[in-house]
Amino acid sequence: MRYDALVVGGSFAGLSAAMQLARARRKVCVVDAGAPRNRFAAASHGFFGQDGMPPLKMIADARDKLLAYPSVEFIEASVSAVKADGGDGFTVSLGNGEQLSASKLLLAFGVQDGLPDIAGIGERWGKSVLHCPYCHGYEFGDRPLGVLFHSGHPPDHAMLIAEWGPTTLFLNGAEGPDAEARARLQARGVAVEPGRIAGLEGQGTDLAGVRIDDGRLVPIEALFVAPHTRPASPLGEQLGCAFDDGPSGKLLRVDAMKMTTVPGVYAAGDLAMAFSNATLASADGLMAGVSMHRSLVFGV
Repeated sequence: MRYDALVVGGSFAGLSAAMQLARARRKVCVVDAGAPRNRFAAASHGFFGQDGMPPLKMIADARDKLLAYPSVEFIEASVSAVKADGGDGFTVSLGNGEQLSASKLLLAFGVQDGLPDIAGIGERWGKSVLHCPYCHGYEFGDRPLGVLFHSGHPPDHAMLIAEWGPTTLFLNGAEGPDAEARARLQARGVAVEPGRIAGLEGQGTDLAGVRIDDGRLVPIEALFVAPHTRPASPLGEQLGCAFDDGPSGKLLRVDAMKMTTVPGVYAAGDLAMAFSNATLASADGLMAGVSMHRSLVFGV
């Protein structure tokens, strides 16, 4: 079947885009592999009217509402390849060998988080090892918190985290901030731990502290980490889309209407935003969906 629009990625950005196209009565297909970035978190916070809801339930509910529109199809599959059809649209190949074609294409498959190679981080990701304080800081309010130093970045994140509780900046053996930055950290009550980290400790996914390689345990209950990100799929590269360097990894370059450097290919969500959360991803997807529809109407 030939669709007006094909959306690769069925999380907050992709479903929001598809909803706009569905309400414009366009034939739209969403293809999703079922591994959203925030699947590790038990709850999503700060989303309008949905505070504290499990993100997977939010996605499932949104999908059900989207599928109430007769022009929408949802396919659970991975996308293995994509190619342009000579200026007349795009063909997507699924992992099972099936092919789909559409006039417009939205890349909303998000990014994958690369975590530091420290024992105990992976199993606690999204539980007690966190990224965004606005998403999860409130639940750890007034408890001892930690921030893993990110080489090359100012220590502002540690000073921000101190808003939620007593904070320690872990340098993990790195040289760390200069004297001026250390003075600002001290003024905010942030402690600096220079030692190299041996691992994280705690019962299950809870965090009791950070073990330093000299044997000391620094007690904290949550550790904030800035992961390195990479696109969750190579489709952007296959299409020849341009990328820019973001604060944590490559980002697809898009214009104000969410179109990439390849005409007819749009991108939304974490893949195309330097700062993102569920609310921003949803808004980004809405913009992309409206832009794709206008392009279908006006041919631009």
